[in-house]
Amino acid sequence: MELAHSLLLNEEAYNQLGEFQKAEFIFEWLQFLEKLLPVTSRADIRENQKKLVEQLTSLLNNSPGPPTRRLVAKNLAVLYSTGDTFSVYQTIDKCNELIRSKDDSPSYLPTKLAAVVCLGYLYKKLGRILGNSFTDTVGNVLKAMKNAESQGRYEIMLSLQSILNGLGAAAIPCHRDIYKAARSCLTDRSMAVRCAAAKCLLELQNEAVFMWSTDLDSVVTLCFKSFEGSNYDVRLAVSKLLGTVLARALTSKQTTASTRHNFRRISLEEVMELLGTGFLRGSCGFLRASGDMLKGTSSVSRDVRVGVTQAYVVFVSTLGAQWLERNFSAFLSHILDLVSQSHPKAIQSQMDAIGCRRCVSFILRATVGGLLGEKAQIAAAKEICQAIWKLKKVVDAAMSDSNLETRISTTDVTASQHVLVCALQELGSLIHGLGTTAAPLLQDSSTGVLEAVISVILHPSISVRLTAAWCLRCIAVALPSYVSLLLDRCIDRLSALKSSPEAVTGYSFAVAALLGAVKHSPLGIPHGKGKVIMTVAEDLLCSASQNSRISLQRTQAGWLLIAALMTLGPAVVQHHLPRMLLLWKCIFPSSPKDLETEKTRGDSFTWQVTLEGRAGALCAIKSFVSHCAGLLTDEVVQRLLPPLPSAVDLLTQLSSIYKSYGNSLKTSSMVYRHKLYELLAVLPPKTYEGSFCAVLKELVADLTVPDSQIDASTFLLPPLCHENDLLLLGPSLQETDHRFIEEQLFLGNSIAGGSLEYDPYSIYEKVAKGDSVPKPLPPVLSVISAATRLFGVMFSHVAESHRLHVLEQLLNSIKQTKGSRQQIVQLNVVSAFSTSLKHLANCKGSLGPEEVRRSALTLVMGALESNNPLLRCAAAECLARLAQVVSDSAFTAGLAQVSFDKLKSARDVVSRTGHSLALGCLYRYLGGIGSTQHLNACVGILYTLSQDSTSPDVQAWALHSLSLIVDLAGPLYHVHVEPTLSLVLMLLLTVPPAYAEVHQSLGRCLNALITTLGPELQGSSTTVSALRTSCLLGCAVMQDNPDCLVQAQAISCLQQLHMFAPRHVNLSSLVSCLCEILLDNSVLVNLCSSYLLLRRAVVACLRQLVQREAAEVSEYAVALVKESREDFTPADVNIREIGLEGALLGLLDKELDERLCQDIKETMTHMLTSMAVEKLSFWLKLCKDVLAASADFNTVASVDTTQEEETAKVDDASVLTSDTDERFHPFSNPRWSTRVFAAECVCKIISQCENAGSAHFDITLAQERKQRDSRDDFLVLHLADLIRMAFMAATDHSDQLRLSGLQTLLIVVRKFAAVPEPEFPGHVILEQYQANVGAALRPAFASETPPDVTAKACQVQAGKEAQSQQYNESTSTMEILAVLKAWAEVYIVAVEKQKNQSDAHNHCLKIANSAEESYRDVTSSASGLLDLVQADLGTLSKLWLAALQDFALLTLPSEYASQLPAEGGTFYTAETIENARPHYYNSWALILYATALWLTSTGFIAVDPDEGVINLSRPVTPTTMCQDSSTRPLVKSPEDVNTDRFHLILGISVEFLCSPRSDAAMENIIACLHALQALFDVPWPRSKIGGDQELGVELLNVLHRLILTRESPDIQLAALEVVRLIVFAAQEHVKEKRRSAEVDDGAAEKETLPEFGEGKDTGGLVPGKSLVFATLELCVCILVRQLPQLNPKLTCSPAVQSGKHLLLSEDGSRLVAAALVILSDVPAICSPEGSVSVLPTILYLIIGVLKETAVKLQDGQLPLTVAASLQALKGLLSSPMARAEKSRTAWTDLLRSALVTVLDCWDQVDGLLQELDEVSLLTAITVFVMSTSPEVTTVECLQKRCIEKFKITLDSKDPLVQYKCYQLLHSIFQHPNKTVSYPYIHSLAPSIVGKLQETEKAKPENAAELQVIQEGIKVVTALTATAEEEHRAHLVACLLPMLISFLLDENALVSATNSAKNLHEFALQNLMQIGPQYSSVFKKLMASSPTMKARLESAVKGNQESIKVKTAKHAQNPAKSSSIQLKTSFL
Repeated sequence: MELAHSLLLNEEAYNQLGEFQKAEFIFEWLQFLEKLLPVTSRADIRENQKKLVEQLTSLLNNSPGPPTRRLVAKNLAVLYSTGDTFSVYQTIDKCNELIRSKDDSPSYLPTKLAAVVCLGYLYKKLGRILGNSFTDTVGNVLKAMKNAESQGRYEIMLSLQSILNGLGAAAIPCHRDIYKAARSCLTDRSMAVRCAAAKCLLELQNEAVFMWSTDLDSVVTLCFKSFEGSNYDVRLAVSKLLGTVLARALTSKQTTASTRHNFRRISLEEVMELLGTGFLRGSCGFLRASGDMLKGTSSVSRDVRVGVTQAYVVFVSTLGAQWLERNFSAFLSHILDLVSQSHPKAIQSQMDAIGCRRCVSFILRATVGGLLGEKAQIAAAKEICQAIWKLKKVVDAAMSDSNLETRISTTDVTASQHVLVCALQELGSLIHGLGTTAAPLLQDSSTGVLEAVISVILHPSISVRLTAAWCLRCIAVALPSYVSLLLDRCIDRLSALKSSPEAVTGYSFAVAALLGAVKHSPLGIPHGKGKVIMTVAEDLLCSASQNSRISLQRTQAGWLLIAALMTLGPAVVQHHLPRMLLLWKCIFPSSPKDLETEKTRGDSFTWQVTLEGRAGALCAIKSFVSHCAGLLTDEVVQRLLPPLPSAVDLLTQLSSIYKSYGNSLKTSSMVYRHKLYELLAVLPPKTYEGSFCAVLKELVADLTVPDSQIDASTFLLPPLCHENDLLLLGPSLQETDHRFIEEQLFLGNSIAGGSLEYDPYSIYEKVAKGDSVPKPLPPVLSVISAATRLFGVMFSHVAESHRLHVLEQLLNSIKQTKGSRQQIVQLNVVSAFSTSLKHLANCKGSLGPEEVRRSALTLVMGALESNNPLLRCAAAECLARLAQVVSDSAFTAGLAQVSFDKLKSARDVVSRTGHSLALGCLYRYLGGIGSTQHLNACVGILYTLSQDSTSPDVQAWALHSLSLIVDLAGPLYHVHVEPTLSLVLMLLLTVPPAYAEVHQSLGRCLNALITTLGPELQGSSTTVSALRTSCLLGCAVMQDNPDCLVQAQAISCLQQLHMFAPRHVNLSSLVSCLCEILLDNSVLVNLCSSYLLLRRAVVACLRQLVQREAAEVSEYAVALVKESREDFTPADVNIREIGLEGALLGLLDKELDERLCQDIKETMTHMLTSMAVEKLSFWLKLCKDVLAASADFNTVASVDTTQEEETAKVDDASVLTSDTDERFHPFSNPRWSTRVFAAECVCKIISQCENAGSAHFDITLAQERKQRDSRDDFLVLHLADLIRMAFMAATDHSDQLRLSGLQTLLIVVRKFAAVPEPEFPGHVILEQYQANVGAALRPAFASETPPDVTAKACQVQAGKEAQSQQYNESTSTMEILAVLKAWAEVYIVAVEKQKNQSDAHNHCLKIANSAEESYRDVTSSASGLLDLVQADLGTLSKLWLAALQDFALLTLPSEYASQLPAEGGTFYTAETIENARPHYYNSWALILYATALWLTSTGFIAVDPDEGVINLSRPVTPTTMCQDSSTRPLVKSPEDVNTDRFHLILGISVEFLCSPRSDAAMENIIACLHALQALFDVPWPRSKIGGDQELGVELLNVLHRLILTRESPDIQLAALEVVRLIVFAAQEHVKEKRRSAEVDDGAAEKETLPEFGEGKDTGGLVPGKSLVFATLELCVCILVRQLPQLNPKLTCSPAVQSGKHLLLSEDGSRLVAAALVILSDVPAICSPEGSVSVLPTILYLIIGVLKETAVKLQDGQLPLTVAASLQALKGLLSSPMARAEKSRTAWTDLLRSALVTVLDCWDQVDGLLQELDEVSLLTAITVFVMSTSPEVTTVECLQKRCIEKFKITLDSKDPLVQYKCYQLLHSIFQHPNKTVSYPYIHSLAPSIVGKLQETEKAKPENAAELQVIQEGIKVVTALTATAEEEHRAHLVACLLPMLISFLLDENALVSATNSAKNLHEFALQNLMQIGPQYSSVFKKLMASSPTMKARLESAVKGNQESIKVKTAKHAQNPAKSSSIQLKTSFL
């Protein structure tokens, strides 16, 4: 294929190829040429032009396939437009000649077609350059059309469209001729030709004025004719033409001279009139209609009506949203008029009426719902309301008393019903879409929306009443705050108007609908409402028999209410269950005898009431079973069962009852059947086993009713076919934008689709996806569909013997019927049987013996050859399921063989399609039937069928089947991949484009092949690259196909290729293709957008591309728009500013399909995550544009006026308002859902920036970096925008948006709370936005705001106490707890701040680390905050305690349920206990922490329970601890109150920490541990836990488990802190006991003192009971987790290499340090004997840590763990136990061995000495020397080794080490006990002095060396001070010469280095001090050495002044190492 990549065709290569490869080669070359020509230089083109033209024109004669001819034409056109044009006329003549040719043979056809296409492209590209030649050409082409076949007509029409496009106004002379030709094609028998003609006329009307002026009427009539018998694509094309022409006629200002005299402006009324005619009378014209009308035979064909409906939508969309806003009332009245009484014909039958109503609803939804922004929608809703009021007046007049006699016959009443239904549906849908933004509409009393809807509830027509109820349900879902209100209102009216039949049904519908809305509203309704509704329902049922006029309505209403009540779920229903079960029991006769007596009594009316009532009861039970599965205990099931047999008995008697009482019972008996079947289908089959036979008999009868006329295939079968197979049956079954109206065409003539009035019970059910209103089917159909479902369930449960009998019965009934009826019965039977196979497969059942299989097979095979394609499709699926259930390979092979034989012999389309699909389906359930020969046979047969060009259907089905096999045969298919790919490509290049279904199947094949090849496609071998090229070629052919679904296939194939071989897919051309499709359609998204499926494919592909290459995709999209300016409509120009991201956001706003919107959101999210940080300003501007485009600034303005001091802010806001002008905004009026998404994006951007680096949250750093590189961008610089966006969202009308806005605000405040303001130290940057934050929060606390919004606002700031009972009680729980939690947070922050300020130097650290700190409160300093809370603490603390007490009760296991207080807790009621739980779980942790802090701050001083009264439903005092008020003792002692509180907090914490669920939030665990820390911070609780050892041990075990299960270092650190406090408490307890014992037994002998502490006299510790043991366990766990080498078991294994040092992470070090602190405290809680038994362990661990982590760091710092271990060592060694008599000797021994261990560290690591930090080990030795009693370290051998180590270290080359060594010796030399210090002084002092004397010669080079000398001198000075008198003079004599030698003279001073100068000063200072101290020695020395004396004097004199200054400085600035000394002052 590479050979094809050249400018000229490579003819050598071409001639060597086979026939088919030639076509491929040519196509590849043409494709390459198309890309190459635009970028080749003109000169090159001219050079090769002649040859190229020859090659291209010669291709025309080669009979090229459709894609090839299009490319030839394109290339010729481009070639002439860039090169010379002189030879173009020859080419045109050549084409004309080819067209004129008389050769009519099929083989010559492609050449003719190619010539036609070629002409089109040439004229399109070159246009007027071609002068007048076009008249001949057009004439010639039109002449050719007269005897062309359909392909020819199709291509000619498209070619004429191109010619018109290219010539523009120049073509006027030909307009009439073309118009005439196109008219005839518009009603062509081929649908593709009709589409092409519509496109041609659409192009023509741009210039041909007559089309929308003089000939307008005939164009319109023509379009109506074209709709007749049309398919979906024709309706799309023609409606686009019709709508555009009419819109053009309305808006044109044409006044050219020629047309002026007969041109008149046409008015909107006339346009509407024209469209209306088509809608109401169809295409029969204006005159002929009358005759038919008189005869009453004409009825408009549905496809015309649907086509006109689409034309309405195109018409309005073309005129645009603003036009619609201006003319809405005229438009609305016309549209509603279509279903009014003025046109009785349109609505003569119920089916017609339903069809028309659907069309009207669709027009309104697509225009009002699709085009208008929110404000305009509210205006539209007001208009619709006016219309409803008008109709209401008409009805009232008709119903008034004067008309009583004629009341029923009044036509006006029935007439208005359809109009009302449409108006109410649209009103409901509008409000539903607006959500909470519709609040102002409902509050507007002048419109009276609610009044209007409620007033229509009493309309005489049932469908109006139902729709009004539905409309109320929409309002309730949109605005949850109205649910309770509307319920109360409807229940009141229902009770008040009990005697009016309309009111009873109307208001019960309304209540049921509202109950159905409750599950969509997160806040629920008050619990008591259930009781009220149940009472009303019982009352209706009991009073039904009192008044026969309304008994039917009352019965129906009563059961409807009960059924709807069940949807509220188990929590509500369980309280009403007994009453409901009683009603259920009473409605059926209790024995068969009673049923018999019932039959003899009564008349048709009583039977109607009875059946209605029982159907209602069945429905209520079904609703109970489906919605309250949790309550179906065995006991309840037992109570449900008794009435069932009697219900089934009645079912069997129905037919006889029906015979006795006649037709009036027809509907009610059907409804009864339907409801009983539905109930049985949801009950477990075991429960009604006894009735199986009776029910099955009835089912069989229902399925095979011989007189059934209704073909229900379109309802029953699609769910039973596989969704992929449905693609074969055309667009009618796929999701399209017009599905809502297209459905009725597909359903067949006898049904118009479902409608609410067929089944009122559906009003409370959940709506099916994508429908706005439930659409239950008519009873006749719903019985059949319920019967098929129930048959499926029962057949799989009956005995196998019985199955045979049933199947035979079904087969006989099919045989007995004939013709169309036979097909209907067959269809019902197959769908029932298929359902049963589905069930059998699911429960892995078997079908039964051979006979059963045979009957089953006969049944299915019959259907497989049915004329109905849908039934064939279902039968193929059924056959495969049959094979799956039988699962016997011989049987399966037999099935396949039958199909093989059939396909070989049969010639008819029906059997070929059915059986070929069957082969594919078999694979679906049995995946590769296994044998290769079977596969080969399948593939062979399907290859043959797919090339059968006589029947496109056979090709399509065979290829589809092939695609299934490719997909499912797996690796077996690899052998066939190449031939299959060649076949697919060949067909793609040859099948005419008109056969779209074949191309779609080819696309599926290609997709399956790409998937099969998978990652292999990346390979580089020649075979692979050939396959890859073929795949890409196939995709290219499909991309050029005119059919949208084929384009969608192409895109998904490219998407697959991009996934497997990303390098080989040309991303830029793919992206530009995707963007063109998206942007073409974004102008009028809901109509001209091709198919929904194409848009879905595009977005799904984009979603995948941006996951890998977001930046590239975004760049290509913008580049594309820049290149091709002329192609795009002005509407999309702004993609340059807003990029692909903006275009997607715009699309998201217009798109109504949920799946598509979800994909767009995910695409945006991927782009955001990968690019938001780089393009920060761009993204923030996008979000801001969307949020600002619709922000209602009235709210802002009112806020800003209150902030005079913030003038700057007001200006900012006004700047924003001014640019809400249309021109600036890429987004006009985005919907609330889009704005919510934008707010979520802002939150995501913040989190992305958080991952990107700290500069985004640090203003000084950000400003610095911005100055360095202006392209950098940081979030903190956009803080004002962030706050403003959050503010706009938080103050919106829409509650969802307010929630998102508050969430954004919360995140902003959290993230930026700690950012300091650089210009005002001590302040934070957010302070300047305080007013904005406050203003955004204020509305959230208004009394009418929903609790969920308030709760969100509470998270940001606290404070609100307003409650009204409008929602479920659990919402008030939510609200109270949210407020308490928010106060708790504020209090926690305040206390923490205060703590931080008290330890000031720690302050800056805290801000960085503490999460709560960075919470909120930016407004005041800590003390201010604390004061704020302090005022309410009395009240708050009681509420907190009460909430905790509730929580404690709620967490009790279920077996203690009986102990819970009967009336509920403080903040929850007993009924809503389940709903309240999550709210408690959400907030308990912070409340617990706050309570603990409060208790510690009061130090557990009991608070008087009566201070501060609480305004809650029940006053709570902290003393009501689980006790009823009656039994409460009068007063509890403070001690008891405290103990209760202590145990409450401890209990909750332990319960939670014992087993925190895996999803428990980290914050909760940490808050819980913090609470425990706070608790043990004060003495009283410590005394409780110290004194109760078991409690302490239990708590330690819980913490140990927590540390094992939670990796988070924060949690582990917090837990260790609690452990430390527990150990501390135990220490206090032991000390206290010892002290009191000493006081008591003061007189007694010390020896007899009892032992306190663990280990008593024996030293034994009991695991499980011992606190010490538990502590050690926990510490060891932490240490070994961090340093595995400490585990002796591990150290022996080769896995752990000893001696390799690890550097721990910072968190790890902190954990180890904390554990060591605890370890060193342990001996203090032991008795002396106990301490001896734990000491070895503790020493091992401490020294182990020291050994493992003593590594040198760069800056000489000590690692944190080393510091901690030295600290712990010191604590341990100075423990009193080391000196206690009983343990002293043991301790001494152990400590000596520990010291040996430390000394041994050195010797182990000879090779690794450089790693080990000698300083740490020396320090450890020093700690031993200094802290233990002398007898430990003065043992000769030990002492010698220690001194040895010091000697080695003194000689170290590293000045830092020397320096440390001197420091340590300094402290040892000063040890008070001479036996300790003297040996060291004797051994080491001489070498120190020697070292110092050496430095006289070598002066210090740097600061480090200087420090060493200074420290050495300090040591010697100290020695001098401690030495005995006789040695002192000697030492001074050594010291002074050294110091003087450091002095410099004046000249040397100037040039000296820094260190030398410093040394000079240091020496001088020391001399000044020493001289006076030892004056005698000093004088002697000076006298003996005059040089010294001179040096000293000059130094003193010369630098007198400077010394003074320097000394002052020196005093301020202590030595550099002070920070290190801070850490290492262990001694």
